[in-house]
Amino acid sequence: MKAAVIVFPGSNCDRDIAVALEKSMGKVPKMVWHRDTELPNLDLIVVPGGFSYGDYLRSGAMAAYSPIMKDIKLKAEAGVRVLGICNGFQILTETGLLPGVLMRNRDLKFICRDVHLQVTNNTSAFTSGYKAGEVIRIPVAHHEGNYFADEKTLKALEDESRIAFRYCDENGKVNDCANVNGSQHNIAGVFNKSKTVLGMMPHPERLADDQLGGTGGRAMFDGLVEALA
Repeated sequence: MKAAVIVFPGSNCDRDIAVALEKSMGKVPKMVWHRDTELPNLDLIVVPGGFSYGDYLRSGAMAAYSPIMKDIKLKAEAGVRVLGICNGFQILTETGLLPGVLMRNRDLKFICRDVHLQVTNNTSAFTSGYKAGEVIRIPVAHHEGNYFADEKTLKALEDESRIAFRYCDENGKVNDCANVNGSQHNIAGVFNKSKTVLGMMPHPERLADDQLGGTGGRAMFDGLVEALA
């Protein structure tokens, strides 16, 4: 599998995702600077977490206009898998590759802690390493992770099984108490229509090794390698 990680000014999870990918792939992914204009042939593009451009204007708004994003959109339209994590999710909504927006958390506070997720759809390359309905523990670290979309979009996401993960409690119950940021329908991650693009607020790369305190995220990267290699 050939993978690349996009690096923006303000990215701070680019190395984390590169380490997680290397562990599953057996080789180092290509690191691509945001001002580059063309990507090589790839199976996976990762837009990592962080604070691109210092989160000025809106989180991800400026990064969405970086030169490399034009080719990412072209590659995504051609079927290359694109994974956006946290700030990467925000960037993908700003570019229109994913629907909805990420607003400030319900309590207007930065959240940094482990949460539980229900694997709502395991039929994509991103989620094939999990069982449907499986509950996993993954960290979040964001101030603007409150997912919002209009009713028509939410209905389409539900009807087309495009919700990848939902916030839940440790027993798998999807309820308001487990909704850490106020996201509609407890949404933690969504797909595009073809399920070749995934955006998610939690950080699977931060729990992908026993030395990090857990391996809830490892199955995502192992599953991607198996599906795309």
